[in-house]
Amino acid sequence: MNGRAAFQVLVLPYRQTGQGTEFALFRRADADYWQGVAGGGEAGESPLQAARRETAEEAGLVGDCEFVGLDARATIPVVSVTGEFTWGPDVLVIPEYAFGVRVEDTEVILSHEHTEYGWFSLDNAAKAVQWDSNRTALWELNHRLRHGLVHRVA
Repeated sequence: MNGRAAFQVLVLPYRQTGQGTEFALFRRADADYWQGVAGGGEAGESPLQAARRETAEEAGLVGDCEFVGLDARATIPVVSVTGEFTWGPDVLVIPEYAFGVRVEDTEVILSHEHTEYGWFSLDNAAKAVQWDSNRTALWELNHRLRHGLVHRVA
């Protein structure tokens, strides 16, 4: 194993506006599709630690950002993530853990992994994203925010 942990994270930055909740999505530079912040865990990291690191690396969101834990989970074929059987021939799929992160006045700063980002309503975000796991996490985060069911994580 090469220092990668056998899981992925998905992070959905969100903000509250006069028009309601908006979600930040990022257009991948290498595949030309929209998604939340996404990336792999590193050896020894928890999913939350990986989510914080990936959010800092890909969106420039650092410091005391408020993360929301989501129940949404997906499994992803290992070869779709790393291109090979990174953790041996018996590890065929890995879990993806989802989080939301509240964005106040912080400016999003793109990494080289993305060509642009935008703020989307729930309906437009659900239409724009490539992966069903992103749609499920968007729905859950929006529902939790609307109904006061947010699980903030440390």
